[in-house]
Amino acid sequence: MKEISKITASFSPIKLAEMDNVKLMSRSDTKFAFKISKLPELLNQMTPFYRVLEINGKLIHDYKSLYFDTDDRKFYLDHHNGRVNRNKVRFREYVGSDLTFLEIKRKNNKGKTIKKRMKVDSINEKLSVKQKEYIHSIIGSDITLNSKQWINFSRITFVHKVHKERLTIDINLNFKEKNRLGDLNQIAIGEVKQERMSRLSDFMRIAKGLHILPIRISKYCMSTLELNPELKQNRFKEKTLFLTKLKNL
Repeated sequence: MKEISKITASFSPIKLAEMDNVKLMSRSDTKFAFKISKLPELLNQMTPFYRVLEINGKLIHDYKSLYFDTDDRKFYLDHHNGRVNRNKVRFREYVGSDLTFLEIKRKNNKGKTIKKRMKVDSINEKLSVKQKEYIHSIIGSDITLNSKQWINFSRITFVHKVHKERLTIDINLNFKEKNRLGDLNQIAIGEVKQERMSRLSDFMRIAKGLHILPIRISKYCMSTLELNPELKQNRFKEKTLFLTKLKNL
């Protein structure tokens, strides 16, 4: 972690107030999962092309998320079954920014991720009437949601110096549901966020040179499966085998 912090400090910083141009609430996402031991070399090669988000003097930021689903895990199963126009609902606390939102992420039939959110005072395990109405207005159906699991991690956020591209790298990923715990501490998850998917991304080029290839992966689905191995999982088998291999390298 010390080495990662030191290299991250070598990037030119960008302030939160300068991020409006790359909010990308409607965007194309490309994800990567790789052994965290590759992260220092990856960061070293990224330095000329990206700026790093700085908030209150910090470059690595903690995120706390509480995800909601139906009792029969509709959101998880929609993703597993490859359904288009699927949703995720969560509270997310951006710890360093002192901001908390109720967020709805929708993946549409064109492969775009659209995020809607409303500011809230804090994370709660029960949804208020107002929050339920907001979710209904976005999703378009009145479904009963209950809190399922916490997913916490540390994130480094980068912005390309030239292109309209944002990049996040998540580390120290851990999750819990009631008395069940899990983590992916040996793995880093990167996500390139663009208006339209372009392989011209400098991150993608550098990652390819380090044998880090794109993978469709969901922190919510993978953690749900680890905490609830009895759930339907045949379509995720390849991904779980990949993550297991990364853990054991």
